[in-house]
Amino acid sequence: MLLFRRALSSSSSKLPSASCLLRVPGDVVRPRPSNSCGVTSTSSSSNAGGSGRKLGIHVLRCPDAVGIVAKISECIASHGGNIHDVDVFVPEDKRIFYSRSEFVFDPANWARETMDTDFFNISKLFNADVSIVRVPDVDPKFKIAVLASKQDHCLVDILHGWHDGRLPVQIKCVISNHERAPKTHLVNFLERDGIPYHCLKTTSENKREEEILSLVEGTDFLVLARYMQVLSARFLKRYGKDVINIHHGLLPSFKGINPSRQAYNAGVKLIGATSHFVTEPLDEGPIIEQMVERVSHRDSLRSFVQKSEELEKQCLVKAIKSYCELRVLPDELKKTVVF
Repeated sequence: MLLFRRALSSSSSKLPSASCLLRVPGDVVRPRPSNSCGVTSTSSSSNAGGSGRKLGIHVLRCPDAVGIVAKISECIASHGGNIHDVDVFVPEDKRIFYSRSEFVFDPANWARETMDTDFFNISKLFNADVSIVRVPDVDPKFKIAVLASKQDHCLVDILHGWHDGRLPVQIKCVISNHERAPKTHLVNFLERDGIPYHCLKTTSENKREEEILSLVEGTDFLVLARYMQVLSARFLKRYGKDVINIHHGLLPSFKGINPSRQAYNAGVKLIGATSHFVTEPLDEGPIIEQMVERVSHRDSLRSFVQKSEELEKQCLVKAIKSYCELRVLPDELKKTVVF
């Protein structure tokens, strides 16, 4: 999916007059003709499937204007839908409108294709550069690949989150630059659930990026679960979709090798974890989520690291969940709006 990386081509001062495309898992682009359905249409679709009410989510980013919330509400209500939650944000220093709406609707009264058309017309009306609509129970789950190195704690937590249904994703594969011993908990988990595991050992001269690109083809975004290799600018450009990373610390502090030991030796009283989008400058991508926990002089290095790893797991899973629930919107090139 393209949330952050789509914004790389946008100006911070003026949003482009884009075609306002709707993006769905699999990076399918579905433009809708403006005359196919008005945003206030009250007609119901005869070929809509299902009879139970469904949850819908819509996010929008466009130049601020009068009447945006009214149009969104009118569109949903005209099909018998009901808004359950709405978040709106307009920065003080620039007239850009951000919104996220959750609503329930009956598919018998509002077909999925018609919904796409209606929200496309709203995005076109307000010159939006981000307009995404999603029905979690109907649309395909986000397809991801997870990259990890030696440490397993973040990877294992993602797998459990997927298995328990806490993460609405489909894991295409796990890629690592380290071998895993057979019959370990992780290997048994992957084999039991049929998730392919690819070991691509790297060197300073060969980061195996061509092979990684081949393996992750068709994914919606990537997750770096303590993957200790730097992805090149060429890789990021060719992949072209979002990559989410977890950093073991509160950026920008304690970069580099052994950040936990650095923080421990510095005698910090708060430790943290940062989940962020990956950009070419190392560990400088827009922040999605941060978490902190208090430590003290009573902590040993071991307890310090254990607390740090627990934060990393929680922070990364929450960032993935927020991204899948369309709670994360780009705000310029170095910031995010997280509803």
